Amino acid sequence: MNKSKLRSRILKLRKRNSFKKIKLNPDKIFRFFKKNKINFKNIGGYYPYNYEIDDLDILNFLRKKKINISLPKIRKNNQMDFFEWRNKDPLKINKYGIVEPISTKKIYPDVIFVPLVAYDNNLNRLGYGGGYYDRYLENIANIKNILKIGLGFSYQELEKIPVNDYDKKLDLIITEKKIIQ
Repeated sequence: MNKSKLRSRILKLRKRNSFKKIKLNPDKIFRFFKKNKINFKNIGGYYPYNYEIDDLDILNFLRKKKINISLPKIRKNNQMDFFEWRNKDPLKINKYGIVEPISTKKIYPDVIFVPLVAYDNNLNRLGYGGGYYDRYLENIANIKNILKIGLGFSYQELEKIPVNDYDKKLDLIITEKKIIQ
């Protein structure tokens, strides 16, 4: 099955399951970071959209641990960067209907949470098809090493995601049931 058909199938499944309110456990994720000696000062999250798994509880938990939080903002030429965000900071809706920070303080995350349409056990992800995260991950790799963590629901797992040369692998995938490394 091609990426477009997979994407459509999983997005419909995600919408049908949206009433379940499946959450990730912020404390469990933080303990995993500590146990695996994952140290960081800056994290790039996302504002949940289109029935994505909600990472806001995790971001708020990490903020209380003195971690700097940033959210993505779409830039010119289909590029994306991360900008500082605090709970009470105003947000705006971009041309895709996605919430973005208004902040102009660019952050280069040490860890980035990546939303998923689907994923496989080989740490491949299927996104929305715009390539924003893949381009960002390629660009930031020239600046620093970052830990790329996909967040998704267990039912979004597929046996195999079709990949091309532009697709970037993740380092971890966290669902409500397991952590794939």
